[in-house]
Amino acid sequence: MASGSTASEADLQLSDKDFSRIAQLVHGLAGIVLAEAKRPLVHSRLIKRLRALNLRDFAAYADYISASGSEAERLELISAVTTNVTSFFREQHHFDMLTSTVLPPLLAKAQSGGRVRLWSAGCSSGDEPFSLAATVLGLCPDVHRHDLRILATDIDRTVIEKTRRATYAPEAASGLAPEVSRRLFVNPKAEDALQVSDNVRKLVQCNHLNLQDKWPFRGPFDVIFCRNVVIYFDKPTQERLWLRFAEALAPGGYLMIGHSERVTGPSLAEFSADGMTAYRRR
Repeated sequence: MASGSTASEADLQLSDKDFSRIAQLVHGLAGIVLAEAKRPLVHSRLIKRLRALNLRDFAAYADYISASGSEAERLELISAVTTNVTSFFREQHHFDMLTSTVLPPLLAKAQSGGRVRLWSAGCSSGDEPFSLAATVLGLCPDVHRHDLRILATDIDRTVIEKTRRATYAPEAASGLAPEVSRRLFVNPKAEDALQVSDNVRKLVQCNHLNLQDKWPFRGPFDVIFCRNVVIYFDKPTQERLWLRFAEALAPGGYLMIGHSERVTGPSLAEFSADGMTAYRRR
């Protein structure tokens, strides 16, 4: 480990050169674009990594993560520069669409012996995939008898571990209807922590995945949620990802994206718009 006497936090400047090196490394690893406006965030979050590694400055950190054998720290870097903001049933209109339009024929397919797969790509701390599972259970309480599963993936191993623990602060239930809270949590009125119920957890499989890497599954998926993820990528990376999602979807499958995102480029030939920030594979 490179080390040296560390300067005070106030003296540690993130130079143009060091920021550019770190931004290039992040883009190469995850496709994430770190714009100049992100420099203060990168500075404040990576200071902690310098302290943990006893590195003297950001140039030493850039050297460290560029060296072979630094895979673990590269994961720490991606975790540090990504923002995981989510909540249960965020962007409610997608869950309304699931309930009214998308899930009924898929559940009928599962009940007749078919295979149904949903994917939360960029699941953050698990609120989204557990919201999907609770929605499914609300329509089909005996879904565990059928071949329906939800895959939850994220590039950040820290939030994947949080999803696996499935424990949330009491305020996570704020604003949820009582019947939804009862479906989601073991004890929705707990004052210390909320534990997601086994019925919900059993539908969800969590795995670490960098969307820029080869995907270790064949699909096809019937529904993909990838919301507020591609906004961190440049346009070529976005357009490659849209095409990969199209290839992973079954014909007629749905792609749900974030409120500020739009499918663009060659993949437009593969999708038709179907509702607010929802697309359907042609």
